[in-house]
Amino acid sequence: MVRLSKLATAVALLVAGTAAIAGEVEVLHWWTSGGEAKSVGELKKIMQEKGNTWKDFAVAGGGGDNAMTVLKSRVVSGNAPAAAQIKGPALQEWAAEGVLANLDPVAKAENWDALLPKVVADIMKYKGNYIAAPVNVHRVNWMWANAAVLKKAGVAGAPKTWPEFFAAADKVKKAGLIAVAHGGQNWQDFTVFESVVLGTGGAKFYNDALVKLDQKALTSATMTKSLETFRKVHGYVDPASPGRDWNLATAMVIQEKAAFQFMGDWAKGEFTSAGKVPGKDYICAAAPGTDNAYTFNVDSFAMFKLKDAAAQKAQADLASSIMGVQFQEIFNLNKGSIPVRLNMDMSKFDDCAKLSAKDFVATSKAGSLLPSIAHGMAVPPAAAGAIQDAVSQFWNDDKISVADGVKNIAKAAKTQ
Repeated sequence: MVRLSKLATAVALLVAGTAAIAGEVEVLHWWTSGGEAKSVGELKKIMQEKGNTWKDFAVAGGGGDNAMTVLKSRVVSGNAPAAAQIKGPALQEWAAEGVLANLDPVAKAENWDALLPKVVADIMKYKGNYIAAPVNVHRVNWMWANAAVLKKAGVAGAPKTWPEFFAAADKVKKAGLIAVAHGGQNWQDFTVFESVVLGTGGAKFYNDALVKLDQKALTSATMTKSLETFRKVHGYVDPASPGRDWNLATAMVIQEKAAFQFMGDWAKGEFTSAGKVPGKDYICAAAPGTDNAYTFNVDSFAMFKLKDAAAQKAQADLASSIMGVQFQEIFNLNKGSIPVRLNMDMSKFDDCAKLSAKDFVATSKAGSLLPSIAHGMAVPPAAAGAIQDAVSQFWNDDKISVADGVKNIAKAAKTQ
C-alpha cells in the first residue's frame, strides 16, 4: 500500500473535510455482478428510506484490487468517498494514517461487541475503537459442482480428497466437458492455491505457512506437495481461462459446460440469480481435504473522516444499516454469504448457508477457523500481493519447477 503518511498535505485536506451535500453518502465498492449488484441495491434502498442520498461508486474487477487503486488515488487527492469497502489488515493500515472515522458511537449504542464473534470484532477495530462495519462472513474454501455434469460423467457426488477429485476430473474430461471452470486472474489463482494448501497440509500447516508466514513451513515437503497438487489442478482448466472474470467461470458451471469451480460462496449468488437450487442443480462442498476447516473472508466498510455534520449523520446511518437485521438477511440471501451477526434467524437460508454457519461455529471452537490469505484477511497487503504474484507466475508458467515455485513463494513472504 502507498504510505499516505508521505502525503501529509493531501491527507490534511481530507481530514479537514470532504465536500458532500447534506445526507449524501458516496460508497466505493466492487460488487457489480448479479447477486452482488442486487445486494447493493437493497442497501441503497434502506439508506434512501432513512432520508439519505446514495451515490454509487462501483469499480469492477480484480477482486477489489482495482477499487483499492482508485481509492488510494482519491484519498491522495483529498477527495475520498464517505465510505469504502476495505477489509482485514488493510483496515489497520488505513486507520494508522488517521483518515478513518471512529464508529464507536454507533457500535456502542447498538452493542456490536455482543452481536459479533470476537475474531471478527477485533478485525473491525483499531486501538480498541471500531473503524469499520462488517457486512457478512464468506467461506472461501468451497467447491461448486454441477449435478447434471457429474451424473453425465459418472461421478457420484463431490470428491472428498484430492486423489478422488483428480479421478472425477478425468471422468469429466472423458465425457467431453471442462473439469475446472477458472478465471485466469491472479486473485482467482490465489483462491485455488489457498484451498489446495489447506486440503493438502491441514489447518495447522495453513496457519503456519500462510498466516504466520513461517519460513520452515513455506519451504517444507508439505508445501512442495501442495504445489504439485496445485499444478495438477491447472491441467484441468480450459485454454480460454486467462483474463476471465470469476462470475463467467461460475456461469460455465451453471450452464453445464464445466463440472467444478473453486471459489468463495459469493459464487452461490450467481446460482441463486440463475434460479438454481442447491442439492438439486448444483452441489456445494468444502474443497477436497478441507471438510473440517474454514477459511473466512469478512467484507466491511470503513468510513472516512468528514467534517460536515449531515455527512457524518449519513455515515452513521450507513453503519447502522449494514449491521441491521434487515440488511444482514437480505444481503446475505442474495450474495451467498452468511450474516455476521450472531443472533440471526437462518430459517430463510438454503442448505449451503446453513452448512456454512454450522461449520463457522464448529471451526471457531476447534481452532480451524482461518483467515483467507487470498482475500486480504491473513497478512498485510504487501506480503499478500507478493505471494499472490509468485503463485500466479507458477500457475501460468509450466517452465517454473515446483522447487523454484516453493523458493519464490517463500521469498515473497518476506515482503514487508
